[in-house]
Amino acid sequence: MARVLIQNVTKKFDDVIAVKNVNLEIKDKEFLVLVGPSGCGKTTLLRTIAGLEEVTDGKIFIGERLINDVPPKDRNIAMVFQNYALYPHMNVYDNMAFGLKLRGTRKKEIDERVESAAEILGLKDLLKRLPKQLSGGQRQRVAVGRAIVRQPAVFLMDEPLSNLDAKLRVQMRAELKRIHHSLQTTVVYVTHDQVEAMTLGERIAVVLNGEVQQVDVPLAVYEKPLNRFVAGFIGSPPMNFINGKIIKKNNVLKFIGESFEIKVYPLVKDLLADYVDKEVIMGVRPSDIYDEAQAKWLQENERDIVTAKVDFRELMGDEIYLYLRAGKNPITAKVGSYISATSGENIKVVIDLRKLHFFDSNTQKAIV
Repeated sequence: MARVLIQNVTKKFDDVIAVKNVNLEIKDKEFLVLVGPSGCGKTTLLRTIAGLEEVTDGKIFIGERLINDVPPKDRNIAMVFQNYALYPHMNVYDNMAFGLKLRGTRKKEIDERVESAAEILGLKDLLKRLPKQLSGGQRQRVAVGRAIVRQPAVFLMDEPLSNLDAKLRVQMRAELKRIHHSLQTTVVYVTHDQVEAMTLGERIAVVLNGEVQQVDVPLAVYEKPLNRFVAGFIGSPPMNFINGKIIKKNNVLKFIGESFEIKVYPLVKDLLADYVDKEVIMGVRPSDIYDEAQAKWLQENERDIVTAKVDFRELMGDEIYLYLRAGKNPITAKVGSYISATSGENIKVVIDLRKLHFFDSNTQKAIV
């Protein structure tokens, strides 16, 4: 069993706390992604699992085995780095076989493992090539193959796709999902790219300042963020945030911001009852803002209309990102490419009230 259990783990570098009291369980055969901005502590946490950093406090288990004092080579893990770190003078076969040779593995077994990994990764015709004769995607697959032949209990991957161009990253994401499905092993994957996290992870753990903010399946993190940071970090384009307060008028709750007013969806009014006349932050995703033609399917109590001025637009193929301004509030909307709105034009947009998020101004935690 290759479950990874992290209990109350803290890692300090002198006075700097890189990882703070993290509790996390990575299930057997799970693909879990650690995601967060640069410097948030996700790679340090990965390195503590690998044994490349010694924990300051707490415990780490692989299966039932406490590994705090176990050397990296004895932890039964394999790590794939951002830098492929291939030996330039060795061909693909020798790069993949090198670690096994150091361990004294029999030649027949090495051949079998390398051939099996090459089959999985589509490298069988490239085994005699040197790294300089390979594309970036092929080199990355060799690096993954070098880990696969180890047959580890846990794969640790530290931003392995960040050196690839956009098209190759998409292809390699699909490759990694296929490989994981084929091998059925536990994977802990680090990235700063939230799109990568959403597409790869069976669960994702969002990290900020060394602390895990939320752990859940990707859709739950997207739809039900626990705080403002998670809401703003997950999703592209990012969520719109507007400061304001909740008021009650004629027994109807409304959110009032500077030059901005919108109804509160009736089904969530009880959750906001304690925030009447208090400061809150409203959040709405660009994909939940429509032009009037798009939003006819919404019921009257599920929608509200806001007038906004178009600052500029970005054509993204089959959709457009509209950068708007409602009073002094900047708002991004993701709409259909048929929209003809131009810079400086005033337009009416419809907001799906069912999809609004509200956050406590002081704690930044989600209310709705």
